Amino acid sequence: MVNSKEKAMVEVINVKKSFGDVHVLKDINLSVEKGKIISIIGPSGSGKSTLLRSVNHLETIDAGEIWFDGVQVNQPQLKGRAFETHINRIRQKMGMVFQQFNLFPHLTAIENVTLAPIKLKKMAKKEARELGRYFLDKVGLTDKEAVYPSKLSGGQKQRVAIARALAMEPKVMLFDEATSALDPELVEEVNQVMKQLAKEHMTMLIVTHEMNFAQEVSDRALFIDEGYVVEEGDPKVLFNSPTQERTQLFLRRMLTE
Repeated sequence: MVNSKEKAMVEVINVKKSFGDVHVLKDINLSVEKGKIISIIGPSGSGKSTLLRSVNHLETIDAGEIWFDGVQVNQPQLKGRAFETHINRIRQKMGMVFQQFNLFPHLTAIENVTLAPIKLKKMAKKEARELGRYFLDKVGLTDKEAVYPSKLSGGQKQRVAIARALAMEPKVMLFDEATSALDPELVEEVNQVMKQLAKEHMTMLIVTHEMNFAQEVSDRALFIDEGYVVEEGDPKVLFNSPTQERTQLFLRRMLTE
């Protein structure tokens, strides 16, 4: 029998997380197979972003296990520098895109994209620049390589952030409300990039409030509320015929806004 932790790209097992007296994640279980796209939906404060940030240890879980590509992310037996090395190795294989773009304002678009391959992978600058151009082209920003973030629109900044994450050639992409800080007219240009990644079978975990996008792009959807996975399954079923009352209420509210 194949161990599910070895088969899945990401495996979350009985994960709990509290901030003080507030229990944010309560026994969360999640499995993401290679090449699959999982969307996580739910109201604000439900634990969606905390779950995503826990996957690459930006948040430290209180209990449970998180596995990535057959390796346990949270390893209590590792301390100090050994644990830092372990986590940094894992994070190099996980691309993460946040609500805010987090670009370095003093670096051009291509310098933002090539910084990590040069610093972390010790890639030669010429090779990194070719790679950077490839990924800027992939997100439709070939003509913006020499432009500083202050001269880019919100959608363009987020696409540079996606190119930066892709330049590390990750095995999984984590998107935390990647379009929530954008004006409505800029949302679609970022969604189009994510749809293209889906067509290329990039493994993705997407926290989103874009219900139509989640339904279109996902292989599976999870509805989280008050720290629990209330309902999960095929997006077409979950979005159109949810069985749980909390899911029904949430979707009714979101789809009529």
